[in-house]
Amino acid sequence: MSRWVTVLMLVAAAFLLAQDTTPQQPPTKPPDSSKPQDMKRDRPPEKTSDKEEVPPEEDTSLSKDDYSFNPLQSKRDVEVGDYYRRKGDWNAASGRYRVATLRNDGNAQAWLKLGEARQKMKDTKGAKEAYNKYLELDSTSKTAEEVRKALTKLK
Repeated sequence: MSRWVTVLMLVAAAFLLAQDTTPQQPPTKPPDSSKPQDMKRDRPPEKTSDKEEVPPEEDTSLSKDDYSFNPLQSKRDVEVGDYYRRKGDWNAASGRYRVATLRNDGNAQAWLKLGEARQKMKDTKGAKEAYNKYLELDSTSKTAEEVRKALTKLK
């Protein structure tokens, strides 16, 4: 057991010695010999421009919203929208259903649920658009008659 402790201590010491412990210092400029040193200290630093450079609020190159055709992600967005719907957060549910329709324009279930969420949010125009798109995609289903009744109530 004591042999292992000795070996581990030697390995650790070799590792520490192998690392470069000298701090890296930036190269220094030689002093400007044309002006005296006292004059340089008395004047304020030179401005390069009148405007201050403001860093960007957020790096937009990293966040990329890609709404290309993706039926699996569309289905997942509907499931997440259902979660928010059960919690009663209609705004979040509506947003997820809208993203689901952007990913797959033919997702009738997403259009139906988007219409219901917008109807709960009292957005009649948005609900009408979503319901009409649902009827365009799936006019023969059992829920199509209920959607037609909901559309007549909205008008």
